[in-house]
Amino acid sequence: MAHFHYRAAHPDGTIVENTVQGESEHSLRTQLEGQGLLILELNGGKEKTVRGPFSQKAKPLPLREFLVFNQELLALIRAGLPVLQCFDLLSERTTRPAFQQALFAIREEIRGGLSISKAMANQQVYFSELYQATIQSGEQAGNLPEVMQRYIAYLKLVIGVREKVAKALAYPSFLVVFGFGVVGFLLSYVMPTFAEVYSESHTQLPFATQLLLDAIQQIWSWLPWVLAILLICGATFYSWVHTPQGQLNLHWILLRLPLVGDVILKNQVVRLTRTLATILAGGIPLLSALQVTARAMTNRVFAQALHSTIHHVRDGMSLAQAFKQEQFLPRMTTEMIEVGEATGALETMLLEVAEFHEGEMDLQLSRLTTWIEPVLLVVMGVMVGGIVIIMYLPIFQLAGAV
Repeated sequence: MAHFHYRAAHPDGTIVENTVQGESEHSLRTQLEGQGLLILELNGGKEKTVRGPFSQKAKPLPLREFLVFNQELLALIRAGLPVLQCFDLLSERTTRPAFQQALFAIREEIRGGLSISKAMANQQVYFSELYQATIQSGEQAGNLPEVMQRYIAYLKLVIGVREKVAKALAYPSFLVVFGFGVVGFLLSYVMPTFAEVYSESHTQLPFATQLLLDAIQQIWSWLPWVLAILLICGATFYSWVHTPQGQLNLHWILLRLPLVGDVILKNQVVRLTRTLATILAGGIPLLSALQVTARAMTNRVFAQALHSTIHHVRDGMSLAQAFKQEQFLPRMTTEMIEVGEATGALETMLLEVAEFHEGEMDLQLSRLTTWIEPVLLVVMGVMVGGIVIIMYLPIFQLAGAV
């Protein structure tokens, strides 16, 4: 049991101060509030910790955990529970201490008179600007459960797209890692063993075997320099990628890669259209929705183009014309958005664009995996089989001579 010092007010206005024991600050606060006290100050119970250089920083929740959090929050709100009690229950259920502290902080700020969205704005590590805008639109319109349900549906679709991409890349990645692991084992352990045996026999080796042995010897002699150069190049690339211009250039290159670039483009289009449709459906004006969408994009080329689009729309240009002006979206996408604007069904058309491109992305991913997997198998088989044959060539030569 820890000691806590509190300062509270009775319903008649009298102030009381006391030091008591409790299991936690949260449980003690609940107990005192149950006695009709208004907590003005509560501290103690745990020592202050100093964050060291290797201590972990707060990280955003994985999307699936954030989805579960929203589903639980929606269920509690629909059950008619007070907002403060909702956050009490949610903070008790979470297993992440940092997120629990964030929920406690939100609860206290709501108690102090802030709205849910304003309180979440101080916890941007866990609650993105898109999420804050969604909650704010629900609070202003008085339909928070409906808006949250729409955001949950959006979150499920985002998770689905991510899992499709990850599933498509999983097996090819395994083949590459496993294949290079086998090749590395053959060159670093098996081949030197054969080299020792052949050196003791004092026989002339076939050209391919001698060439491979010389190459391995050169690699081992130059290995420290090669590793140093790779380390320097890696550190330089890492620093360059983490600059705004470096990220912009890298994302531009990724969008123009053969085969893979088109998949990345469609993934970004799906993210843009679904995000924009979700925000507009909450009643947020177009300019504000575009600003939030731009900050939610993971590709800097799209984010920069959206910022330019905002300036065009602010100057009086339609959304479709602004997209055409920037030329970063497929032509069919801009044409469908133009139809949506003309018919007054922009949100619906944006969702249809997202579904269309998601279907195309699924088809491209299935085609890529269909071709990449056998190609990787052939390449890895040729590499491993070639090394094995080259290692046994002297033995075949000796057997032929006999």
